[in-house]
Amino acid sequence: MKHLTAILFASLFAAAPALAALKPGDPAPVFKTPAAVAGQVFEFDMAQALKKGPVVLYFFPKAFTQGCTVEANAFAEATPEFNALGATVIGVSHDNIDTLKRFSREECRDKFAVGSDPQARAIKAYDASALMPGMASRISYVVGPNGKIVLAHEGSDPLKHVEITLQAVQKLKRGATP
Repeated sequence: MKHLTAILFASLFAAAPALAALKPGDPAPVFKTPAAVAGQVFEFDMAQALKKGPVVLYFFPKAFTQGCTVEANAFAEATPEFNALGATVIGVSHDNIDTLKRFSREECRDKFAVGSDPQARAIKAYDASALMPGMASRISYVVGPNGKIVLAHEGSDPLKHVEITLQAVQKLKRGATP
């Protein structure tokens, strides 16, 4: 019976539509949260980051889990490309700041910031709450410097988030609509 329940529970996740709640053109909620890059803590301020250019904001379920590690490694590898396009990358999860300090060094490879949102303020504002308490959904957004959502992508493939957000930032840089 436990096995059947687990299969039914898993099928609910697999059958869920891959659509983020915030849509292109929607205003992006601004927020501040403790974050870490290269093991150093600072306050990430979305409004300030947008003054520098587009922001790639991705929510991830839990630091040091398999998919989140793959995603962080891929974003780290692509960060120089995002930076060359004027974009800031930040990942956000429920994890505490001490965990994310370590994650920023080991898995983000000192390349980009990860924000701690244990009260889920940003997670809720971006409709990134997971069905599992204490976890965020895997949702990525590209926010234009004008504060509007340019792209929203939700899906279980962590590598696809990097690919799709990079394409959106490249199109944004060219003046095209992603």
